[in-house]
Amino acid sequence: MLRVAVVGCGKIADAHIEEIQKIGTARVVAVCDLEPLMAEQIAVRYGISKQYADFDLMVNEERLDVVHITTPPQSHLSLTRRAVAGGCHVYVEKPLAPNYAEAKELIEAVTRGERKMTVNYWPNFDPPGTQLRALLDSDALGEVVHIESHLGYNLAGAFGQALMADPEHWVHNLPGKLFQNNLDHLVNKIVPLLPDADTQVHAVALRRGGQLRNDRTDDVLDELRAIVRAANVTAYITFSSHARPAGHLLRIYGTKNTVTADFNARTVVLERDQTVPSALGRLLPPFGRSWSYLRQAFHNAAEFARSRAHYFAGMNRLISLFYESIVEDGPPPIPYADILRTTAIMEQITTQVYPQPIRSAKCES
Repeated sequence: MLRVAVVGCGKIADAHIEEIQKIGTARVVAVCDLEPLMAEQIAVRYGISKQYADFDLMVNEERLDVVHITTPPQSHLSLTRRAVAGGCHVYVEKPLAPNYAEAKELIEAVTRGERKMTVNYWPNFDPPGTQLRALLDSDALGEVVHIESHLGYNLAGAFGQALMADPEHWVHNLPGKLFQNNLDHLVNKIVPLLPDADTQVHAVALRRGGQLRNDRTDDVLDELRAIVRAANVTAYITFSSHARPAGHLLRIYGTKNTVTADFNARTVVLERDQTVPSALGRLLPPFGRSWSYLRQAFHNAAEFARSRAHYFAGMNRLISLFYESIVEDGPPPIPYADILRTTAIMEQITTQVYPQPIRSAKCES
């Protein structure tokens, strides 16, 4: 039974604790936050006996196996170093770090300490993500030609309102601001599909809406488009705060077939070459796609009936795989090279749309 603690008791910490408590091989034994009241309220809600305001004290006293770091990214490197020094593996919230240099230092600290880490790229482990991986492994798509990664965002939602109402919110201190807090979900999906080659990035961004308030919230851009190229594969990245519905989509164009995954609707639809001639070739494809959607609708309904359609199913699977890698001393579920390449592409994007003197990074393959 792995002994687990969570540091940082904000909103996302609830999701971590709920998913850990569903896993039979681990137990949350302590929580920590600089604000003792935050640690106390989450401990009471989830029946956790120990609460701390001192991270190092918690690590020293609790004989921990894993620490989930759910604080703002500016603290991730320091907390990881201290957790590893205490013998802990680390599961880190995204974004991994404010910049590429710190992300690289973080992973190096973990490997030097002979511990394991992963970052919370959980949508990739949701049902659409696992279906996509199976299609790619089966060579159903052939060679990847082009990728489109799209994420919609609602600034009127709870997190968006909190961000735009508070000029001191921690997201405003990130080099890429709103984009950097969400780009992982766009970039980490394309990275495993890119060739091992130098990566070129061209990004543009703008502010489409919102009333100016003459404070730091005025600096928040809310629409982003980027083109990524590695050798003979290209990708489009779209982040939109205004397009509706606020979708979460990945479309992969292959030399054999094309597939579209909808992470919100939990559907994966394969588009094949039309082999039926003439007018029938235009008549039949909608029926085929309709059948694909209907089949997945029945599957999703069955998963719902079995109580397996919960929102953070992907996080549960990622945590389970990470814990399994610790117990069996296997490789972590997300390769460190993919994490670093994701961070490097993100930094190229943010430095182009928010030019500022930060340490630059060349995308590593």
